[in-house]
Amino acid sequence: MKMIRVMLVMLSVLLGVSHPVYAEKKDDSQARMALYQKTEAVTGIPWEYLAAVDQYERQIHDNPKEGRLTALEADPMFWTGTAGEMPTDFFPEGWGGDGNGDGKTDINNDEDVLWSLGQYINSYGTTKEDIKIALWNYYKRDLTVQTIMNTAKVFQKFQTVSLTDRSFPVPIEANYSYRTTWGDARGFGGRRIHEGTDIFANYGVPVKSTTYGVIEMKGWNRYGGWRVGIRDIYNIYHYYAHLQNFSEDLKVGDVVQPGDVIGGVGASGYGPPGTSGKFPPHLHYGMYQDNGNNEWSFDPYPYLKRWERMEKNK
Repeated sequence: MKMIRVMLVMLSVLLGVSHPVYAEKKDDSQARMALYQKTEAVTGIPWEYLAAVDQYERQIHDNPKEGRLTALEADPMFWTGTAGEMPTDFFPEGWGGDGNGDGKTDINNDEDVLWSLGQYINSYGTTKEDIKIALWNYYKRDLTVQTIMNTAKVFQKFQTVSLTDRSFPVPIEANYSYRTTWGDARGFGGRRIHEGTDIFANYGVPVKSTTYGVIEMKGWNRYGGWRVGIRDIYNIYHYYAHLQNFSEDLKVGDVVQPGDVIGGVGASGYGPPGTSGKFPPHLHYGMYQDNGNNEWSFDPYPYLKRWERMEKNK
């Protein structure tokens, strides 16, 4: 089993896969907020959508270049207007423009790029549906559009981009145990690897959201039983499986924050809806990173240990 895990880690390195960063290297959130709000004032596009696009780009590109606050990397084709898919009636020479009033259009200037993004979205309109259409025509990927719209929903609710708190998924005062099991072999439903960490606890122990995010999935899965999926603002899907129950009124589309109870520990799964008791009660917790092209599982164990220490130190 250890060899399988080593091979998976080596494959991740070869593919250029890196683990997500949950805290910015420097606290630039106030400056970023000021930039987003300034751009809202001159474009009419709500700041949370501009921030959500930038947040998405921060996860699929390297950290912003020195001297820049955003991670937006405007496609030179779109910038110069040579791409036939751009709305040429609005931008006959491309969608790049001068956002800071210095008389220049600079592809490496935050204000110019954000202003141009706002102008591009404006060519479709300013309603939620208009923005979704604009994003789809740019990214051509449903999951990307869904992620950005959900991130905007989180930013709008909490009115900040500085959302770095985290929570351990079960109360630390509960009787629980876990170890690293990511990459272990599993047999039910065919040979496959274990894509998460099992946290063993008693039936009904509260299961909490570890992060800020939006409920993306809720219901039955043949493998995971009653499960909940939460997409966070870092393009990461958090998977909570084998639940005994869901929290009352929990529904797809709800915004959650660290510590919000989403259900209870159970032993559901490995069969049709209602199957339970085929293994000891536990929470299966998985994490999946999206890079704009595909999504993959990575080991949540180091993050669980970190969040557990954080809660114990409070």
